[in-house]
Formats: sequence, structure tokens, C-alpha cells
Amino acid sequence: MDFSAIVIIVIIGLGLAIRLMAGACDKERIANHIRSMDGELVDKRWDPFGPGWYGEKNARIYEIDYKDRDGHLHRAHVKTSMLSGVYLTNDHIIKRVSSPSLAEEKADLLKRLAEIERLEGNPAD
Repeated sequence: MDFSAIVIIVIIGLGLAIRLMAGACDKERIANHIRSMDGELVDKRWDPFGPGWYGEKNARIYEIDYKDRDGHLHRAHVKTSMLSGVYLTNDHIIKRVSSPSLAEEKADLLKRLAEIERLEGNPAD
């Protein structure tokens, strides 16, 4: 194998390694952004032709699923790069969590109140 072929293979390998490292950093950056909204990142998929791809040189686009603070499951596209932050687009709820009825909520609160009263009556040592 001649020297130019080795150089090409090394450059391709280096490019692939940088892309994989960028993807790992992106996942952490996106997860931190979702956590800052009191949510939880469920899934992340690279979507190179997602919304906003045309004309974008440095940002990477992903389709993500995440749960919000109420437990609803969302699907959104996110654009991110090392320097530009995280931007969500096309965010919509794909699965709503049913809220407990007032009677169920009242029963839970009464159970918690009884537990608190029991603990106050028997203080721990």
C-alpha cells in the first residue's frame, strides 16, 4: 500500500472518530437541555435532513423523544452544535399521560395526611 492510500484511510478514520465523539457530546448537551426543562430524554436519532438542514454547515440535527415534567411523551427535532446551544423545533406531544381523577387524588392525599399524622404521633428517636 502506498503512502497516499494510508493517508486517505487515516483521514477517513479520523473524520469518523470525530463524528462519533460529536454525537456523544450532542447527546449529553441535549439531555442537559431537556433536564433543565424538568424533562427526561428517552431517545435520540440522527436526522441529517431534518428541518433546517439546508444551508446549515456546523449544526447536527436529531429527532428526539422526551418526557416533560407532567410525564407526557414528546417528539421534536433538535439542532445543536458545540458552540450554538440546543434549539427544539416541531415539538409535539405523541402520548398524553392520563391525569388521576379528583376522587383518586383526594384518596391519595388523605392517605398521605394519615401517614404524616401517624409519624407526628410517634416521633423517631
